[in-house]
Amino acid sequence: MADQIPLRPVRSAASRKRAAYYSAAGRGPGAERPSRSLLEDEYARLDEMPLMMSEEGCENDEGDYHTLPRAGAARRRRRPERALCGGWQSLCSSCCEWLINVCQRKRELSARTVWLGRPEKCEEKHPRNIIKNQKYNVFTFIPGVLYEQFKFFLNLYFLVVSCSQFVPALKIGYLYTYWAPLGFVLAVTITREAIDEFRRFQRDKEVNSQLYSKLTVRGKVQVKSSDIQVGDLIVVEKNQRIPSDMVFLRTSEKAGSCFIRTDQLDGETDWKLRVAASCTQRLPALGDLFSISAYVHAQKPQLDIHSFEGTFTRDDSDPPVHESLSIENTLWASTVVASGTVIGVVIYTGKETRSVLNTSNPNNKVGLLDLELNQLTKALFVALVALSVVMVTLQGFVGPWYRNLFRFLLLFSYIIPISLRVNLDMGKAAYGWMVMRDESIPGTVVRTSTIPEELGRLVYLLTDKTGTLTRNEMVFKRLHLGTVSYGTDTMDEIQGHVRASCPQLPPPAGRNSASSTPPRKAQPSAPKVRKSVSSRVHEAVKAIALCHNVTPVYESRASVAAETEYAEADRDFSDENRTYQASSPDEVALVQWTESVGLTLVSRDLASVQLRTPSGQVLTYSLLQTFPFTSESKRMGVIVRDESTAEITFYMKGADVAMSSIVQYNDWLEEECGNMAREGLRTLVVAKRALTEEQYQDFESRYTQAKLSVHDRTLKVAAVVESLEREMQLLCVTGVEDRLQADVRPTLEMLRNAGIKIWMLTGDKLETATCIAKSSHLVSRTQDTHVFRPVSSRGEAHLELNAFRRKQDCALVISGDSLEVCLRYYEHELMELACQCPAVVCCRCSPTQKARIVTLLQTHTRRRTCAIGDGGNDVSMIQAADCGIGIEGKEGKAASLAADFSITQFAHLGRLLMVHGRRSYKRSAALGQFVMHRGLLISTMQAVFSSVFYFASVPLYQGFLMVGYATVYTMFPVFSLVLDQDVKPEVAMLYPELYKDLTKGRSLSFKTFLVWVLISIYQGGVLMYGALVLFESEFVHVVAISFTALILTELLMVALTIRTWHWLMVVAEFLSLGCYVASLAFLNEYFDVAFITSAAFAWKVSAVTLLSCLPLYVVKYLKRKLSPPSYSKLMS
Repeated sequence: MADQIPLRPVRSAASRKRAAYYSAAGRGPGAERPSRSLLEDEYARLDEMPLMMSEEGCENDEGDYHTLPRAGAARRRRRPERALCGGWQSLCSSCCEWLINVCQRKRELSARTVWLGRPEKCEEKHPRNIIKNQKYNVFTFIPGVLYEQFKFFLNLYFLVVSCSQFVPALKIGYLYTYWAPLGFVLAVTITREAIDEFRRFQRDKEVNSQLYSKLTVRGKVQVKSSDIQVGDLIVVEKNQRIPSDMVFLRTSEKAGSCFIRTDQLDGETDWKLRVAASCTQRLPALGDLFSISAYVHAQKPQLDIHSFEGTFTRDDSDPPVHESLSIENTLWASTVVASGTVIGVVIYTGKETRSVLNTSNPNNKVGLLDLELNQLTKALFVALVALSVVMVTLQGFVGPWYRNLFRFLLLFSYIIPISLRVNLDMGKAAYGWMVMRDESIPGTVVRTSTIPEELGRLVYLLTDKTGTLTRNEMVFKRLHLGTVSYGTDTMDEIQGHVRASCPQLPPPAGRNSASSTPPRKAQPSAPKVRKSVSSRVHEAVKAIALCHNVTPVYESRASVAAETEYAEADRDFSDENRTYQASSPDEVALVQWTESVGLTLVSRDLASVQLRTPSGQVLTYSLLQTFPFTSESKRMGVIVRDESTAEITFYMKGADVAMSSIVQYNDWLEEECGNMAREGLRTLVVAKRALTEEQYQDFESRYTQAKLSVHDRTLKVAAVVESLEREMQLLCVTGVEDRLQADVRPTLEMLRNAGIKIWMLTGDKLETATCIAKSSHLVSRTQDTHVFRPVSSRGEAHLELNAFRRKQDCALVISGDSLEVCLRYYEHELMELACQCPAVVCCRCSPTQKARIVTLLQTHTRRRTCAIGDGGNDVSMIQAADCGIGIEGKEGKAASLAADFSITQFAHLGRLLMVHGRRSYKRSAALGQFVMHRGLLISTMQAVFSSVFYFASVPLYQGFLMVGYATVYTMFPVFSLVLDQDVKPEVAMLYPELYKDLTKGRSLSFKTFLVWVLISIYQGGVLMYGALVLFESEFVHVVAISFTALILTELLMVALTIRTWHWLMVVAEFLSLGCYVASLAFLNEYFDVAFITSAAFAWKVSAVTLLSCLPLYVVKYLKRKLSPPSYSKLMS
C-alpha cells in the first residue's frame, strides 16, 4: 500500500486521499464494492482515452484527451498481421508448457511457515541450497556446443558439403580440404567452451562446499552450504558469506543488531543495519532456541530485495507472542556479515533466494556482424543454387542430371568459402589480444572473444551510477542557514562558532540545557527575534550530528571479543580506532563533517546517542524513535530526549520537495536548493520541532498501535508520523558532493558526440541520481529534466505519460516503481517516448528491472546495447546486453567476471569503443568481404570454364592448387587486413563523430557486398577469358596462366584495399609470393616447367593481371578525388 501513496508537495491532496481511505475502511467490507466498480469504470474510460503519441495530437487542445490519436488503434491494426503467426506461436507455446508440466512439475511459489530448528516439520519440499552457473552437464555439453555452432547457416552448409565428399560419385577433391578447416573451428570452439564450463564448475563447487555451523539439539555441527535446509538454524561469523535467505534471530553484539555488506546484491558499498528479532535476542543462551516452540511465517519468494513481510510467533507462552518482521530483520543470501556473529533461521534456499531470483541465465551472445554475414551467405547460397540450375539447364538435363546438379553445387561451393569462419575467428582473437596489449587502457581483459565488433556498433549505453560514474566518496561542500552560507573555504568559521557556543555553558548539565532550551523559550514568545549566528550554527550542527542512522564502529583489538566493543566504547573514544557505518554514504559524510567542526559522534545503539563537544564533554541523548528514509517519504527523522534536561526534540531531514511543505514559511529554501542542485550537490533540508512530554506520549501510543496493524501497516504508520510534521523550524540546508570517477565528464561528452544515447540505471534515490546526472553532464545544464511523478495505477500512468509527451527535448527521470506500472499498461508508448530523450535516468531499479530495460530496448529499437557496471547487482543487466562491460572496483569482481569485457575505470570506455570497437568492426567487415571475394573470384572462373567446355562438371583446379589458394598462397596477405586502420587512434578519439557512421552498418551491407560481387565477376571473367585467349596449344597452359594471374590479382587486391601499411603486411605479401614461386618447382603435375620459365608466360600473366586490376585502381583513385570519405579528410 505504501507504493500507492502519491507523495506530492501539496499535502492537502494526500490528506484527502488518506481520509477517504479511512472513511471507506470504516464502512465495513461491503464499502469496497462501489469503489471497485468505479475503478473498473475508470479503466473502461481509459480505453476510450488513448495516449497522445503524435505531433498532431500535440497541436490540438492539450486538455481534451478525446481529440488525441488512439494508441490502442495502432495495436488493433497490427493484430490481423500477427493473427496467423500468433496462432501458431500460441499452439507451440501451449504444447511446450504441457510437456514442461509433464516432465518437470513446476511448483508454485507460496507463503510458508518455518519452525525454528525443525526442518522436518516443513509441509512442502523446497529446492536444494546450491548455486549453479553452468550452462551444460556431461550429457548435454557436446550436443549443446554443436547446436550453437550449426544453428548458423554458414557452419551447417560447411558440414553438408564436407559430408558429401564421403559419396564417391560426388567426390571432387581431397577430404582434408573440406574437413580440416571445419574441424579446426569445432576444435577451437569446443576447447574454449570446455575451459569456460570447467571454470564455472569449479567456482560453483567452491561456493557450495563452504562450511557453516548449524545449531542442533546436540550443539554445533559443520554442514556444507549445499546441505542447508529450510528451518535450519545457521551461525554465520564475521566476514562470512550468508548462504541462504534467513530471518535474523540472535547476534553476539550487545545492541542486538549487526551490519551486513550488500554490495553483491544491490551494488551499494555501504553497510546495512539489521536488527535481531527481540523475542529470540532476549533469550539467555543459544540452547534456549530449542526449548521454545516458535515459527516464522514468511511471504512467498519475491524479486524485491528491499522489502519483506512476515511474522514471528512463539506459541508456548501465554498469551502467544507475535512480532512483526520487516526487511531490517532479514539476512539475504550473497551478503556478508560485517560485524559480530549472527544466528538466523533459513526461510528460502537455492533458486528461491533473492539473489538467484534476480540473476538471469547467461546467453550465448552473437555479434551483429556474424548475423549479417550469415544473411549474406544465405544470399550466396541462393546464387549458388541458381548458377548450378542454369548450368544443368544449359546442359539440357542429359543423363543423371540430378547428380550433375549436385556436382555443380560442389564445384561452385567456393562461392561460400569454408575459410570464412576460420579467418573471422582468428581475427577476433587478434582483436582481443590487441585490446589487452593496449597500454592506454591497462588492466583491460577480453572475456568473450566472439563479439569484439559489437564495440563498434553501439547505439545505447546503459550504465550503473555508484562505483561506475562515481567513486562513492562523499564530501561535505555547503551549509546554508538562510542568511549566511558556508563553503569549504569557510569551515573554520563554523568550527569557531561551535567552540564559542559550547564554552558559554556551565558543565555538565547547563551545557545541554543552554544549547537546547533558550531557542525553545524564545520561539513561542518572540518568534521574529533573530538568534545569534553562533547559536544558529550550533543548532544546525547538533541537528546534523543527531539526525541520521550512522553507527560508529570501533575495531576490536587482538583477542578482544566482539561483545566488548560497546562496553569499551563507553570509556575509550579513540578517534584513530573509529569508523562510521551507515546505509548511505552521504550520511557518513555529514557525520564526518560534524566531527571536523567539533561535534563528534562517539557512540550509538538502538536506545541512545552520545556526542562529544570540542571541550571533551560527552552529551547523551535517548533515542526514542527513528523514522528511516524511504523512497516514498523522501525524508528521515529521529525523536531524542536530552538526558541532562529531559527535553524532547523531533529532528527531521529530507529532500527539498518533501520538506518544503513541512517547515515554516520562508523565502529562500527553494532558490538555494536549486542553486546547489545546479552545482551537482546532493541537498538535504534539516528541521526540528520541540515536543512536550504529553505530546510525545500521545504520539507514541498512536504510533505503537499503527505498527501492530496487520493490514495497511505502512499507510497507517505514515499517517501517524505526518501528524508531527507540521510547522517545523527550518535549521539549514546541506550540500554534499559525490566525487565522480576520473574523466567521467569528457568520456560521456565523447560518447554523446559519437551518437550513443546514455541511460543511467541505479538503485539509488531519485534526488541522488538526478544530482549525479547533472554533475557528470549526462544531462547538460541547459537541458530540461522531466521527473516522472510516482504513479501506482493505470489512470495516473496515463495522465503522467501525456504530460511527458508534451515536453520537447528533455531528459527523463523515472523511478523503478513508476516504471513497472507504466510497462504493465503502456510499454510501447513509454519506450517510444523514452527513446526520443537525449538521456534517461532510472532510479530505485532492482537488478531484474535493469535487465528488463535492456531487453525492452533491444526489442523496441533493434539497435545494439551495451551495459556497464561494477557490482553484483549489475550482472543481470550486463549479461542481457549485446555487449557487457564490467569494472573492477570497490564492489568486488562479480560484474567484471560476468562481463564480456573488463576495464578498471569508466574513462577507458572511450578508447575501447572509439578505437578498438571501430577498428574491429571495420577490419572484420573488410576481412569477411575479401574472403567472400576470394571465393567468388575462383567460382566465377569455374563457371566460365564449364560454360566454355560444354558445361562439363569438371573442376578447373584440383588437388593442392585449391588447398594452396585458400591457405599458403593468399591466407597471410588477406589476414593481414586485421592490421589495417583508416585513422590513427588519436584522431578517432578527437573526432568521435567518425563512430556515428558505423551504427548505420555501411561497412558491411548488401550494397558493399554487391560491389564486391561485381568486382569478382569482372575479374574472374577477365582472368579466365584472358587465359583462354592467350594460350596456344596445351590446356595445361590455361591452368598455369590463369592460376598465376589469380594469385597475383589477389595479392594486388589486398594492396588496393589497405589504407595504412604495416610492416607485417609487406612481409605477408612477399612471403606469399615467395611461397608460390618456390612451389612451382614441385607442381610438375599441374604446370609445364618449360612454359612457366619462358618469357611468353611472363608477359601473358602480366597482361591478364594488369587488365583485371588496373581499371579498379583507376576507379578507386577517381572516387577518392571526387568523393573522399570523411576519415581521409582528417588524415590529410
